[in-house]
Amino acid sequence: MTSSQQARFDFVPTKLAVQAMRDNGYKNAAYAVSELIDNSIQAGAKGVELLCVETEQQGPQRRTRRISEVAVLDNGIGMNGDTLRIALQFGNGTRLEDRSGIGRFGMGLPSASISQCRRVDVWSWQSGIKNSLHTYLDLDEIENSGLAEVPEATPTAVPETWRNLGQNFGNSGTLAVWSKLDRCTWRTANAIVSNSEALIGRMYRKFIHRGDVSIRLATFLSGNSQPQYDRFARVNDPMYLMVPSMTPEPYGETAMFEPIGDDSEVTHKIWYNGEEHEVFIRFSMAKISARDTGGQAAGSTPYGMDAKKNVGISVLRAGRELELEQGWVEASDARERWWGIEVEFPPSLDDIFGVTNNKQSARYFSHTLDYADMLGDGKTISEIKEELLDDEDPSGPLLDIADTIRRNLRNIRSLIRTQMSHMERQSRKRYEADSPEVRATEATKARQADGLKGGSDEEEGLPTDERTQSIEDELIERGMPEPQARELAARTISTGMKYVFTQGDIETPAFFSVRSKGGALIITLNTSHPAYNNLLGLLDDSETSNLSSEELVDKLTNAWRGLKLVLEAWARYEDEQPDGPLRTRTQDARNDWGRVARQFLEEV
Repeated sequence: MTSSQQARFDFVPTKLAVQAMRDNGYKNAAYAVSELIDNSIQAGAKGVELLCVETEQQGPQRRTRRISEVAVLDNGIGMNGDTLRIALQFGNGTRLEDRSGIGRFGMGLPSASISQCRRVDVWSWQSGIKNSLHTYLDLDEIENSGLAEVPEATPTAVPETWRNLGQNFGNSGTLAVWSKLDRCTWRTANAIVSNSEALIGRMYRKFIHRGDVSIRLATFLSGNSQPQYDRFARVNDPMYLMVPSMTPEPYGETAMFEPIGDDSEVTHKIWYNGEEHEVFIRFSMAKISARDTGGQAAGSTPYGMDAKKNVGISVLRAGRELELEQGWVEASDARERWWGIEVEFPPSLDDIFGVTNNKQSARYFSHTLDYADMLGDGKTISEIKEELLDDEDPSGPLLDIADTIRRNLRNIRSLIRTQMSHMERQSRKRYEADSPEVRATEATKARQADGLKGGSDEEEGLPTDERTQSIEDELIERGMPEPQARELAARTISTGMKYVFTQGDIETPAFFSVRSKGGALIITLNTSHPAYNNLLGLLDDSETSNLSSEELVDKLTNAWRGLKLVLEAWARYEDEQPDGPLRTRTQDARNDWGRVARQFLEEV
C-alpha cells in the first residue's frame, strides 16, 4: 500500500482536523490575540506589541482601508528551532504540565491564529535578531498538498517592514504575523485596536499595574512606518481600585471604588492532588463621591457608562483574567455596575474550575450560581456537597466559594441601595413645594390644628441642637454615611420638615419602620424586603435617565404589579384574622390609615 493510499485512512485527516479547529470558540480577534500575548508573558517578555497593518482598496464608490496583517512582537526569551516547530503544533507545547504560569494547554498560537487567518508566520531569535529562525502554517498548503508536518524552522531574516514598525526587537524575542485574514470580524486596523484595548487592559491589568509588562497598540497604513494610532494599553480594572487606569475622569488617577471593610478579601483553601491551594475572593463598591453627582444620574456620566461595561465577577487565573462572569448579575438593575468582585485561583486548580483550553472561561465556576440558588432554597452546604460527591462532580470545592460570594453580594447590594438613594439625594436639595415631605408636613399641621396629636409632636419643643443630633444619630444608625446624615438632619430642622426617608437592611419582615426622633418621623424602607425591589426600587429615577420609553413602561408596569401584590398581601392578612375583635381592629386600622392617606394626598 502506498503512502498516499494509507493517508486516506488516517484516524483524523489533517485537512479536516485543521478545518474543525478553526471553529474553536474564540469570541473575537481580541481574545485570539490574547493567546499570543499569553505566550509572550510566559516567555518573560517585558515589552509586547500588537501591530496592525491595513491596505487601501478600491471599492465600488470609493477607496477604503482593510486590515491585511496583524502581528504580535515580544522581547521574551525566544525559541530554538525545535521549540518553534512545537509551538505551531496543535495540542503540543513545552509547558503542558507546567502549572506555574498563564500558559500550559499547547493550543494558543496555532489555534488562535487559524481562528482568524489562513496563514501565520513566526520568527524567533535567542542571540540577536540577525540569527532569527522562521516557520509557518498555511491552510492553503495543508488543503492542497495534505501537508501534515510543521515546516522545518530555517534561518530567515525578519522582514524589514516589521523591523521598521516594531520597537521591542531585543537580543531575544518572537514575532508572529497573521495574514490572509478571512475570519476577522473587524475589517480595519483601528477597529481591532479600539475593540482590543479595553479587553487587553482588563485581562492583563495585574501585569500592567505591577510594571511586569507594557503592551503597545499601534496601527499602520501599508508602506508607511509612521503609526496612525500608537499608545500603550492602560489598566482597565473592573474593581476600580487600581490607578492610574483608563477610567474616565475624574477617576483616571483616583480610585472610583473602595474595598469593603475587613471582608474586602476572603481566602479559601482547597485541598487537591495532595496539596493545599489558595483562592482569593475580593470585593469592592463605589465610593459615595462617585454616585453623588449633585443631580445628574451617576450612571449616565462617562465613568458610570464605563462601569456598565465592566459588570460581573472577574475570574482570574494566575493574575490573568479568563472572563467577566455575568451569571450573578441582576441584568435589570442598573445599580449592579457599582460593585466589583474578583476570584483569583492558581493554574493548579484548572480541573476544579473547569478552565477551557482557549482560556476564555472557567465553566465549573460558572455553574456555582446553581449552587447559590440551592442554598437560597434552604439546602445546607453539607447536603449539596453530598449530592455533588454522589454525582462524582469535581466542582464540589467551589461550593464554599459560591456561598461566600452569595452572602457578601447580598450585603453589598444592600449597602449600594442604602448608599445613595433617590430620597437621600432629594433631601440634599431644597425641598420643592410639591415634594412628598412638604405635602405630608402641611397635612400634619392641618391635623395638629384639628387637635390630633402624635407622639413625635412632643419633641418639637426641644432645643434645635438636640433635635438635630437626635435625627443625625438615627440616620447614621440606619446606615447613612455621616456627612449625608448631618446635612439631612440640619436641613430637616431648618425647613421644619416632619418626615425623613432613609433606607436600610432591617432584620424584620416589615417593609418599613417608623421611628420618632427630634420631632420628626424617620421612615426607613427595608431594602431586604421583596416589596422594595419590586416597587420602590424600580422607580428610583437616579438610574433611569438613559432608559428607552419601552424600558420605562416596563418599569412602571412592574411597579404597578408590585403595588397590587402588596395590597393583595394585606387583603390576605386581613382575611386570615379570626372573626371577632382582632378582625375588627384590623379593618379599623385599614380604614383609619385610608382616611389619613386621603388627607395627605388631597393636601396639594
